This record gives sequence, C-alpha cells and structure tokens, in this order.
Amino acid sequence: MTVYDFKVLDQQGNEVGLDKYQGKVLLIVNTATKCGFTPQYDALENMYEELKDQGFEILDFPCNQFFRQAPGTDEEINAFCTMKFNTKFTRFKKVDVKGKEASPLFQWLITQNKSGKAKAVKWNFTKFLINKNGEVVARFEPTDKPEDFIDQVKAELNK
Repeated sequence: MTVYDFKVLDQQGNEVGLDKYQGKVLLIVNTATKCGFTPQYDALENMYEELKDQGFEILDFPCNQFFRQAPGTDEEINAFCTMKFNTKFTRFKKVDVKGKEASPLFQWLITQNKSGKAKAVKWNFTKFLINKNGEVVARFEPTDKPEDFIDQVKAELNK
C-alpha cells in the first residue's frame, strides 16, 4: 500500500485520489489556524515556492481535534491561510487525525514510521514526508521547523 491508494475530500467535499500526485515528493501536514505553530505556514509556503517546480507538493489537512484550534468552515480556514500567509499549496477538507474517526490516510500514515510501532499524531503541524513512490520516508513533529528538514526534502527530490 502507498499514499496513492487513498482518496480524500477537497474543500468542496469532492473526492480526490492521491494517485494524481504520483511521481512527486509530498509533505502531508495536519494544520490549525489558532495554534502556536500556525506561523509555520510562512516557512511551509517558502519551501513550497522554492521546490514546487521540482515536483514537490504540500497537502494541508486542517484538524480541529487539538483544543479546537482550527475553528470555522473549510472556506474560512482557506481564506485565513491565503490572506494571512499567502499560501498557495493544496488545502483539503478538515479531518480527524486520531481516534476512531481518524481519516484512513492518517491511520495509515502513523503506521509507517521506521520503528514499526504506531505513533499517534499528538498535535497540530505533524508532517509526513512521502517519496516519489508514495512511501513515508520521514515524520517530523510540530516542533520540527520546515527550514530544519528542507535538505531532506531536496534529497528526496534528487533521487
């Protein structure tokens, strides 16, 4: 199984197959607009702008599970991110990333760490790096800033 086997919902509720991203390096992030890590949107957008022409995509999944730090509708979240941080990467419909109602994508992502043990998403801005084959190659916690792992992203792009 790879990330390409999953379907998710865009902001309008339309199903999107992640197979449309085959051959690209992806960074899948669960986000929130009222979190202490929300300023990472700036660094994520900078990374996206620098690397998008090399086959890099950021897939943003807002999540309201952590102290309700992603309030509002999908449209309100998108407007906030676009106006405040000028984000241009793809944002999907709000999802759960933990518990019984967790998105199947995130259920799969947490099982893909190298230790072999499932490790739940514990907070907003957990990031999963996906290689061109659709496999998880790294996981970055909320405290890991995009500028700290951009070289790892570039290395995946160059493979």
